[in-house]
Amino acid sequence: MKKALAAGVIVVYCLAPFYWMIVSSLRRTGDIFSTTPWPSPPSLENYAAVFSGHSDFGRALLNSLIVSAATTVLTLLFGICCAYALARLSFRGKNLVLGLIIGTSMFPGALLIVPLLKLFTELGWINTYHAMIIPSMSFALPLAVWTLTAFFRQMPHELEQAATIDGCTRFGAFRRVILPVAAPGVFTTAILAFFATWNEFMIALTMISKADMQTATVRVAQFGGASDFDTPFGTQMAAGVIVTIPLVILVLVFQKRIVAGLTSGALK
Repeated sequence: MKKALAAGVIVVYCLAPFYWMIVSSLRRTGDIFSTTPWPSPPSLENYAAVFSGHSDFGRALLNSLIVSAATTVLTLLFGICCAYALARLSFRGKNLVLGLIIGTSMFPGALLIVPLLKLFTELGWINTYHAMIIPSMSFALPLAVWTLTAFFRQMPHELEQAATIDGCTRFGAFRRVILPVAAPGVFTTAILAFFATWNEFMIALTMISKADMQTATVRVAQFGGASDFDTPFGTQMAAGVIVTIPLVILVLVFQKRIVAGLTSGALK
């Protein structure tokens, strides 16, 4: 009973901000400062305002999708290869390499913004997708390598040996045997990389100045409502709900695979 009560308190604590965001998004502009637990009457005017006027929020959502998908694919491509090499190959300094990789993720992202901005300005990359994708990879890739290395290490070496006996090359055994078995861990890593990139704000805000290249998170912060004079809280809450919906859908659709990926590393 106590455990159930404690779990209920934690769930309410975690979900309360999201509930209040939804409630605030359904309030009329004149009721935005109301403290009632549910809007009376509920209104969709904030959601209409998100996509009206010159906000171009649909384009911002598309930019977020492009950057997040590209970052996730590239992170998996490099992360899987690097993690498999660190887990399966024996060479001098392997633990040092792994330590350096995970050590790079300990640097605060804000400290890297200025040198990256200077570098991308010199390269002419400002206001481009790769100005957001490459820095996002630098934060997602260390976590992917660390997670996948631990996952590959707990997989038995007999899998490759059996595939080699059946005529597979080293790469063939990796592609046909190891990757399918490692699918839960790879999928979980992809979800985490996608979530981190989708919610990224600082890089997109710094590297992009053109409105048609901004991502959804930056657009939410700069959103001003249906006109230049209304209070933007309601429209910002509505935009926040819209940005959150794709993540919720991903979790609900793939929750079994996510749980399998998170727990499989603890099983032999």
